[in-house]
Amino acid sequence: DAKKLVRSPSGLRMVPEHRAARSPFGLDEPPWVPDKECPRCMQCDTKFDFITRKHHCRRCGKCFCDKCCSKKVPLPRMCFVDPVRQCAECALVSQKETEFYDKQLKVLMNGATFFVTLGTSDKSELMVCRLSNNQRYLVLDGDSHYEIEIIQISTVQILTEGFTPGGGNTRAIGMILQYKVPGSEEVTQMKFTAGEDFNCNRKLSASWLAAMHKATKLLYESRDQ
Repeated sequence: DAKKLVRSPSGLRMVPEHRAARSPFGLDEPPWVPDKECPRCMQCDTKFDFITRKHHCRRCGKCFCDKCCSKKVPLPRMCFVDPVRQCAECALVSQKETEFYDKQLKVLMNGATFFVTLGTSDKSELMVCRLSNNQRYLVLDGDSHYEIEIIQISTVQILTEGFTPGGGNTRAIGMILQYKVPGSEEVTQMKFTAGEDFNCNRKLSASWLAAMHKATKLLYESRDQ
C-alpha cells in the first residue's frame, strides 16, 4: 500500500495514500482547542503570557504550559514520523502502546498455530494464524484459507485455563472470534484452540493470544474515537 508524507500543525506524518488502506488500529489527529479558548493551562491553571507559552498535546489537542506538556513521545497510531509533544497523561498512554508496536505487533505478524473450528462444526483444522503486513487482515492458512478483515471483527473472547477460586495464574489457551461477512449482516464465529502436539508451541500460541487481546483493545478504542 502506497504511502505519502504529509505535514500537519502537529508534525510530519507518513500516511496511506488512500484512507481505506489505513491501519484499523490508527487514530485521527484531534482538533486543537483554539488559542482564544484557553487563556490558562488546562492542567495546572497557569495563566499564559509572553513568558509562559502555550502548547497543544498532539494526542488530545488540549492546551498546556511547557511544564505540563514537555514530553516528546512516539505516536505511531497517528503515523507521526518523529516523537511528538504530549501532555503527561497522553504520554503515559502512548508509552504503553509502544510495546504493542515494538513487540506484540511483530508477534501477530509472525503468527502461531491453532486448531480452528468454524461455526457450530464439530471438526477442527490445524491452521497458521497471522496478521497481514498491512495490519488489515487476519490470515488463516491450512488445507483451507481465510482472510478476515480486522474491521469486520465484532467480538474477541480470550479463553483461559488455570483459574482457581482463591486466585492464581491463568494462561490463554484459545479464543472465540466473531466477525461480519462483507456485504451482509451475517455473523460468523471461529474458535481457536492451542494444540498439545509438537507442531503447536503452547508458549508461542499464548504469546500470540496475549498480543491479540491487546490488539482488540486498540481496535475498540479506534472505533470509539
